Amino acid sequence: MTSSPCAGSPATPAPRSTYRHGDLRQALLDAGIELARAGGPEAVVLREATRRAGVVPNAAYRHFASREDLLQAVRSAALASLARAMEAQWKAPPAKAKPRKSPQAPKPPKPPRPEAARQALRAVGTGYLRFALAERGLFRTAFSVPGDPRVAADPAKTGDSGLNPFELLGAALDQMVAAGVLPLAKRPGAEYLAWSAVHGLALLVIDGPLRDLGAGPLRAMGQRLLDMVEQGLAGA
Repeated sequence: MTSSPCAGSPATPAPRSTYRHGDLRQALLDAGIELARAGGPEAVVLREATRRAGVVPNAAYRHFASREDLLQAVRSAALASLARAMEAQWKAPPAKAKPRKSPQAPKPPKPPRPEAARQALRAVGTGYLRFALAERGLFRTAFSVPGDPRVAADPAKTGDSGLNPFELLGAALDQMVAAGVLPLAKRPGAEYLAWSAVHGLALLVIDGPLRDLGAGPLRAMGQRLLDMVEQGLAGA
């Protein structure tokens, strides 16, 4: 005689083949983001994302043909989060905001003050480093798949300003040129020099020999690095 479950015991619901409450693609993406946040790019597995969304694996293929497709989407979301962290430090206004109409001829914009331009560069660098330390899994995922930052911005990879992290850095450097802080002759390629320095420190901290350094020394080191980047680019 076979035993039967107790009358009051809850049964585990079977995974659904359809998703009736909301957007399944977004639910899978949200699950992938949480997997990346906890375990980096290696943790982004399509089957686990479908399990968390409560659907059978085959349902996910309507939105993500493979694990690589899901990883690309999670990477885009991670880059957008990084951009917003940089914007939060810079407090940049939306790039797509329309100027107010005026019956008079518009006045030419005033060049940024040198100190404000320097602060903009430091802000995007500070936001970058803080995101790397606070969201290590997402930071690793953001750079886990090759991608050319010079390609026109994908809206899925941008912050509230409509700019991706690389473009935000470029905008800060353009302000330094406009303010007379960065010589125009030194502007070409400056993004790569600044980016490699700050990204290198981030990797040393989250995956390298500096991972046991305390928060205070890390902040001080980050500020010294940004000093070095700013002065090096300006030729000081």
